[in-house]
Amino acid sequence: MDTATAPQRRVPRPRADALRNRERIVAAAREMFVEHGPDVPLDEVARRAGVGNATVYRHFADRPELVRQVVLSVTDRVADHAEEGIATADVDPGKAFDALRTFVHAAADERIGALCPLLSEGFDPYHPELLDGRERLEGAIAGLMERARAAGQLRTDIAVGDLMVALSQLARPLPGTACPNADSFIHRHLQLFLDGLMAPARSELPGEATTLEALRQH
Repeated sequence: MDTATAPQRRVPRPRADALRNRERIVAAAREMFVEHGPDVPLDEVARRAGVGNATVYRHFADRPELVRQVVLSVTDRVADHAEEGIATADVDPGKAFDALRTFVHAAADERIGALCPLLSEGFDPYHPELLDGRERLEGAIAGLMERARAAGQLRTDIAVGDLMVALSQLARPLPGTACPNADSFIHRHLQLFLDGLMAPARSELPGEATTLEALRQH
């Protein structure tokens, strides 16, 4: 049989409702990982997403796969915001720090705290699916910070890791609390943090600037 002329088997496209369910599960898991950590029961994720347990397992074989897909989703969305900030700074270098400020608030809204599993034991940050996204994210944030630094608007003694640690911590609710207006407090505190990043620096920071590689070694 001539395989060159044999009809190609079509791979069926996922139905629209299946795609919506998958997006709802990822969104619900993203919220709950920030609030409770990646060990939250999957039935609770299903309940928040408004789907059955079987639907969760139909889309994600196990918890590690769901955690990985949440990290991928957040990584891509936050990288998009960082790249938008770079584009803004390239058009008008005088607005580089404003672009960084906009990025930080947007990253908080994307629940960047859901990236914490990247630094936790048992999570493989070098999974092939994650490498490209992580490198893109780190490069975009570094590029945005460098533009703000080159404009003389960002203090020189911080690195990407410093920004990511503070952003992840400030964008997460306090453990064991249920703050009904957490988002308003998050953005208020992020604004205070950002003011501390502006040049000229008002104090000398102890220790050295934190890189992402240094974070992964702890």
